[in-house]
Amino acid sequence: MASKGVDAATMLEIAERADVGAGTVYNYFRSKDELAMAVLEELMHALALRIDQATAGFADPAAIYAFGVRAVLENAITDERWRHLLNRSEVIADALFRRMGPFAIRDLRLAADAGRFPVTNAELLWQLTAHTLVGAALAITTGRQPAAVVDAVIVRLLCMTGIGANAALELSALPRPALPPAGKARGAKRLR
Repeated sequence: MASKGVDAATMLEIAERADVGAGTVYNYFRSKDELAMAVLEELMHALALRIDQATAGFADPAAIYAFGVRAVLENAITDERWRHLLNRSEVIADALFRRMGPFAIRDLRLAADAGRFPVTNAELLWQLTAHTLVGAALAITTGRQPAAVVDAVIVRLLCMTGIGANAALELSALPRPALPPAGKARGAKRLR
């Protein structure tokens, strides 16, 4: 699916690459879309763990949230595995809400508790953010928006937390550590 796209790949090809029978694949997944979403959900969770690891030394929960939102958008527009599924935006946004939500909601609440964000409903804010991230990634990857719009999107998403544009701009411009390589993230220690 990563090399051919979800629509072009067949379940038989997937089974052959996995060195299992096609029936075995169907025992676990009813369709290619279901399999693709399962893979993407695991990638999302792994990204959340990588974000947690990269931000472990951050003292400001607002900076952690800002870093995470940027990391999600950048992954969505650069990782082919995400890009192949962006046209299924509602499904992806729902998966993003569920798989990365515990981390993002935690960071939103911590930032609210620290007086950094005036957020009263972290779940709703993350739901809106997840849909906006997917929509922005789709607009960028289809060429309707240039990649240069990423910074403006991040600022707007941070404004959704209730902080002003200047504070959002400051947060979005903070130095960012590199994400650990995929497969190198350790479990989330801060997740409650």
